[in-house]
Amino acid sequence: MSLILAIYGKGGIGKSTTSANLSAAMALKGAKVLQIGCDPKHDSTFPLTGHLQPTVIDVLDSVNFHLEDVSKEDVIHTGFAGVDTLESGGPPAGSGCGGYVVGETVKLLKEFGLYDKYDVIVFDVLGDVVCGGFSAPLNYADYGLIIACNDFDSIFAANRLCLAIAQKSQRHKVKLAGIVANRVDYEFGGTTLLDQFAEKVGTKVIGRVPYHDLIRRSRLAGKTLFEMEGPGKEECTRPFEEMAEYLLAQPQATVPNPYHDRAIFEAIGGWR
Repeated sequence: MSLILAIYGKGGIGKSTTSANLSAAMALKGAKVLQIGCDPKHDSTFPLTGHLQPTVIDVLDSVNFHLEDVSKEDVIHTGFAGVDTLESGGPPAGSGCGGYVVGETVKLLKEFGLYDKYDVIVFDVLGDVVCGGFSAPLNYADYGLIIACNDFDSIFAANRLCLAIAQKSQRHKVKLAGIVANRVDYEFGGTTLLDQFAEKVGTKVIGRVPYHDLIRRSRLAGKTLFEMEGPGKEECTRPFEEMAEYLLAQPQATVPNPYHDRAIFEAIGGWR
């Protein structure tokens, strides 16, 4: 049975870049990995493949939404380090439901019998405030993972995601594996606020990804950090190697105890 991770965070926080490099790191350690992008932007897997691949919705539309006419090869492409990739896609802007798209993707995975074919399945999910549709991967996940920066907006979003995971854990097996600190700059506070938040809600920061231009350039190049060259490569890849080892070794996980929305304002003000 696959280890299933659902990765969330505030919009623009770097989920897709983080997810792709984490998938690559786990694959380089010998795991068979499938990464699923759950965003209409459909660029989650771009660093792994170097191109924007056809989405599940694109393929379904081409066969008049007959699941039986879709093959695995139609929707799954193989990228760096043998990571298989899939993009759910989304409805046209202003119409339809993104949650429906996630649901159709899950149906396809079951149809193909893929839940038992991989060591790890990574859902890279749109959204900082999780609606019912985009919280669907939490129904299947072993662990949720939250990407955040050392600032108020991303911590507020992280708290909302803790609320979603706590709620889902009442009926499903999902727990919170931890928080990944992204764009860490020790000249401007490091991870001080994130560490305090993590302690308060009953989890921990499991990785600290530096604020580094190599990461920006890798995204533009459509490559993982492991394929890049230049100063800072080891500094940038090491956190992903360490997180991969941690997650593959069945990490200690918790059901978070989040703040109420209003209380988080007061708490962060007190940490300032």
